Amino acid sequence: MIKVLIVEDDPMVAYLDEKYINAVQGFEVIDKVSNGEDAIEILSKNKYDLIILDVYMPKVNGIELLKEIRKKFLDVDVIFVTAAKEHEIIDQALKLGAVDYLIKPFEFERFKKALKNYLIRHELLINAGTINQKDIDFLTKIHLEVSTELPKGLHELTLKKIKDVIKENNQEYLSADEVADFAGVSRVTARRYLEYLESIVFVECEIKYGTVGRPSYVYRLIK
Repeated sequence: MIKVLIVEDDPMVAYLDEKYINAVQGFEVIDKVSNGEDAIEILSKNKYDLIILDVYMPKVNGIELLKEIRKKFLDVDVIFVTAAKEHEIIDQALKLGAVDYLIKPFEFERFKKALKNYLIRHELLINAGTINQKDIDFLTKIHLEVSTELPKGLHELTLKKIKDVIKENNQEYLSADEVADFAGVSRVTARRYLEYLESIVFVECEIKYGTVGRPSYVYRLIK
């Protein structure tokens, strides 16, 4: 069971956080506090696996709290749930090791995804013993999917189309031409998005050799 501490100064958000967490199997909210100062005190007395953390709080804000956690080498992970959208804050949070970052207001499905991704991460790192490269690539994929902004020229709606095509054909290798036909985009566009998805370890790429002509690249969803 993942033991969770909620650090949130808004009682309604704290209530929703707890409700959402309790709806996901494998997690249990142990304590809730309303500011970073109280969090520092309770962390010195109790052990948690995960903190759901706000940024804007009285006394000690979320970034300062995470810095203190790292300074004390406390063995706990952090998911930010906050209204803070400033790129400097997000950059600091990720550099300090936050495993996810949700911006208020958020939907339950996104929160659930964050928790399920964390559960996979926790089980791999805590219970798996030795970890192979495939496991590491999967963990990296989780982080990149939630934290990386799209490169210039790529768009969310087109990316979703390409992802949906890959997911619907998850056992098959598809060429850029096939993806383009399914998604209703040009071959050049499909190739750009497939290369991006390969870079974030969403798809794997193989070279397919035919009897004539040059070899082609084919792509498949990474499980």
